[in-house]
Amino acid sequence: MCLAIPVQVVELGPGEMAIVDAGGVRKEISLALVEDVAVGDYVILHVGYALQKLDEDEARRTLELFAQFGGLGAPAAP
Repeated sequence: MCLAIPVQVVELGPGEMAIVDAGGVRKEISLALVEDVAVGDYVILHVGYALQKLDEDEARRTLELFAQFGGLGAPAAP
């Protein structure tokens, strides 16, 4: 079983790297598999790689479900 989670891009790094926020935890990931990612975008993260961009509403709904089940916290309201 695999788990991929929505994370928000908070900083673009050199090459195809970025810093993302996952429930308050920041992590460096690779954007090598996804095109046209900008700061503020949500991506699906799996083992250090962004797999695809995700609509913000869908990302927030998914994070809220995780929070209900004791997983990642829901993101703060903008």
